[in-house]
Amino acid sequence: MAARFPLPNGAVVEIASVLGSAIPFTAITNAAPPVLTAAGHSLEDGDVILLNSGWSKITDRAARVSGSAADEFALAGLNTSDDEIYTPGAGIGSVIPVTSWVQISKITSFAAAGGEQQFLTVGYLEDDDDRQMPTNRNPLSLSITVEDQPTASYVGAVEGYDESKELTVIRLKLRNGDQILYPGFVSITPTPTTERNQLMTRTISVGLSGRPLRYLAV
Repeated sequence: MAARFPLPNGAVVEIASVLGSAIPFTAITNAAPPVLTAAGHSLEDGDVILLNSGWSKITDRAARVSGSAADEFALAGLNTSDDEIYTPGAGIGSVIPVTSWVQISKITSFAAAGGEQQFLTVGYLEDDDDRQMPTNRNPLSLSITVEDQPTASYVGAVEGYDESKELTVIRLKLRNGDQILYPGFVSITPTPTTERNQLMTRTISVGLSGRPLRYLAV
């Protein structure tokens, strides 16, 4: 069998161009995935949402709806089963659905940075060597370099988020069918680069508000 190597070639990047109205949920289970109770919701399997929850570890993250039924739905990829971290009954809130996407076209670079594990260094009096204990991780960010296209359909959406500072979602769709959701705050350089004999580009920056979620192809 021939070896397979993952390449980003052919990937498509989209940004949520329209967000719907917030849908409140009155209960969320400690489960993997968690099930949310929302009377009369209109969400369908595969819909992408932004989550606002009393559980800070999952709030401001993006997730995909699964198991949608009357008055309830699940959020695939999330795990809230540890009730020592996710206090039962404290996670209620709302979800904001993405109702429309627009492609960010002519990307020359898509780079992620951050997420490195940080450590506390401790040395006790009787120790010969210091030891390290894990603490937090650095925040994640994206840097997306695009060809300067002032009339492209995505530009208005990106510049709108830059102005409003509203939370949104970037979706990376890989050729193998995998999808990665990046929730965050978006900005774009106001003017393109202008270097002789070089492509004029602008840079879209995304400060992530929570960890991304990857959904494997079915």
